[in-house]
Amino acid sequence: MKLYFTPGTCSLAPHIVLRELGLEAELVRVRLGTPPVIAATQDDYRTLNPNGYVPLLELDDGSLLTEGVAILQYLADLHPEAGLLPAATPLQRYESMRWLVYISSELHKMFSPWLFHPEYGEQAAEVARGKIAKRLELVERQLDGRDYLLGQAFTVADAYLFAIVSWAKLCKVPLDAFAHLQAWLERMAARPTVQAALQAERLR
Repeated sequence: MKLYFTPGTCSLAPHIVLRELGLEAELVRVRLGTPPVIAATQDDYRTLNPNGYVPLLELDDGSLLTEGVAILQYLADLHPEAGLLPAATPLQRYESMRWLVYISSELHKMFSPWLFHPEYGEQAAEVARGKIAKRLELVERQLDGRDYLLGQAFTVADAYLFAIVSWAKLCKVPLDAFAHLQAWLERMAARPTVQAALQAERLR
């Protein structure tokens, strides 16, 4: 497989999951811009993904899978015995999906574009920071008494949340009020697979 990624973006999540599962995948760096290009060849990345963003997973048969949440679920389903997408009961499966959707719609999309485009102005950024803080309150309550988002075991939702919450410092979103979230971030950062992914992307 090939994972098309850009350092510091949400593509970190499937990168972590690939390492958690011990799956071999070639990392192909994408330089986002106008146009986005494959760093090694300067080929227009939009020929693979017309949306122009990462991640993109190219399967062994050449099939292309886009959208981070879909990629995370696909990878988890390759090795269900690893438990990265809990499915002991239908409710557990849907609880996992609920958190993936929440991270995608309420956190990921609130960080981007408001906090990554200075042309929107500082007022828009401050509004976004306030809304992100309110949404992180739910995450903080969820982590109370849990090592990870869905319980005591790491799942794909943790990988996705880590990739997004890692933007907080860059975007000046304070996390001081979230003790459980900060402890969770420390646990995540200590995982060898997370450290390996960060090092491979030269983020550490």
